[in-house]
Amino acid sequence: MEIWINPACSKCRSAISLLDAEGADYTVRRYLEDVPSEDEIRAVLGRLGLEPWDITRTQEADAKELGLKDWPREASARDRWIAALAGHPRLIQRPIITADDGTALVGRTEDAVTEAISRGKS
Repeated sequence: MEIWINPACSKCRSAISLLDAEGADYTVRRYLEDVPSEDEIRAVLGRLGLEPWDITRTQEADAKELGLKDWPREASARDRWIAALAGHPRLIQRPIITADDGTALVGRTEDAVTEAISRGKS
C-alpha cells in the first residue's frame, strides 16, 4: 500500500503511527515533493470512488486564490479540478492510502486507516 502524506500534517503522522503499530507494509509518498500527475490523480479518484472536489481542501489559500468555491461541481468541470490539484498539491486532502486490494481511502480517522490495513490483509 502507499500513503500520500504531508509530514507537517498531524492526521498524516497519526496514520503513519497506526500503520507502524500494526506492522503494515507501506510506501510513503510525500506528495508535495513528489507531485502526482493528473493521470495519477484520476487513478486515485477512481480507486476512491470520489470526484476531485471531494478530495479538495477548499479552505487552503490556493483554493481561495483560484476561487474554487465558485467552480461547478459537475462532470464538465472535472478536468479543471484535477488540473488544479496537480498544479497545487496542497489542495489534495490527506492522507490518501491506496490499499493492496486496488481501492483507496482518505485516512483522516483511525477507522479509515484500520480499514485500509484490513483491505491489505484480505
